[in-house]
Amino acid sequence: MTRPSFFASPHGWRGGLIAALLALSAGWASAQTAPGAAAPADAAQVAPAAPAVAGVKSANIFEIAPDASTDPQYAEQTNAERRQVQPGNNAPMWRDVGKGVTGYSSLPLSQAPEAGNLIQPFVQYPGSRLTNAGEAWRQVRNDWLIPYGGALLFIVLLALAIFYMTKGPLGGHLKDTGRTIERFTPLERAAHWSNAGAFIALAGSGIVMAFGKFFLLPVIGSTLFGWLTFALKNLHNFVGPLFAVSLLIVIVTFIKDNIANAADFVWLSKLGGMLGDKEVPSHRFNAGEKGLFWWGITIPGIVVVGSGLFLDKLLPGMLYLRGDMQIAHMLHLVCGLVMMSLLMGHIYMGTIGTKGAYGAMKTGYVDEAWAQEHHELWYDDVKAGKIPAQRSQSAGPSVGDATAKA
Repeated sequence: MTRPSFFASPHGWRGGLIAALLALSAGWASAQTAPGAAAPADAAQVAPAAPAVAGVKSANIFEIAPDASTDPQYAEQTNAERRQVQPGNNAPMWRDVGKGVTGYSSLPLSQAPEAGNLIQPFVQYPGSRLTNAGEAWRQVRNDWLIPYGGALLFIVLLALAIFYMTKGPLGGHLKDTGRTIERFTPLERAAHWSNAGAFIALAGSGIVMAFGKFFLLPVIGSTLFGWLTFALKNLHNFVGPLFAVSLLIVIVTFIKDNIANAADFVWLSKLGGMLGDKEVPSHRFNAGEKGLFWWGITIPGIVVVGSGLFLDKLLPGMLYLRGDMQIAHMLHLVCGLVMMSLLMGHIYMGTIGTKGAYGAMKTGYVDEAWAQEHHELWYDDVKAGKIPAQRSQSAGPSVGDATAKA
């Protein structure tokens, strides 16, 4: 069978087909552009345009009622009113969203109190610009609380180190007598150590969660740091209620001996004798210890516990709104930093800063010489019989027993 000539093309049949198509297209183009090209013999024979297909049509909002913006009430239009003149223009809705306006939601208020609110309203927290509440909280946390809070803890630690190197441990100037006085009962020691253990767990986990990305993340990497912070977050949440209960017991147990009296003002006027060689006489707790009880434990502790329970959503009958959670977080962090900075001094004075102080909380007893040197007015009341030397029912170290010595 004879094949068409283009199959005989030196480039094969594909090349011939392409050449034929090119020739046809070139002829059609020349016919369209040739001068004096003849029009169709009968214009009526030209096929009419296809009718438009019915359905949804796109619209350019700038071409629909272009003069709608001249309306004096244009800026105050609701989304429904704007839809009448410029369909698809949802500017009023997003303007309300940006202002923090709460829209409608069918979800119950108790389960989703802010379901209709996408962006919080504008506020200005101390240290932030006037912006939406979420951004304001971020600015306060990242620009103030984290850098200055970390600096505060470092400065306190550095000051204690300098004080120890220059002054050394306080006390030890009087020779032990071998006669002891019960300074802390078993209940007081149990409350103290329970609260102290919970506080150390909370402070350690809080420091890692707040500052760990600066000093720990570069060392152990993101994977281990993620697992560590996840574990510490859960530890923080579970230990918090234990701290709350033990704090209440500590406050009730020690409050009676932490009421200010005239001797405390004398102690404060002389700075407790910290700059000299002899301590200022005081009762069972001096003015510095009383100040720590109120401003380093009780007041900030109550705020930390209350805000922590709120952040954990453990308070019944509360609506946990984002703005309230942000304020609770800032209070929690500020009071936590205050407690940590002050209790660092307390830990220092109760361990290496004062001779015999750790032994007093460990065994409950101190030597008479220690009581006379550090709390002379308390020692005088004990010797006068106003305060019993043995306050608990359990048998403590006997007279002459050296186990009370730290």
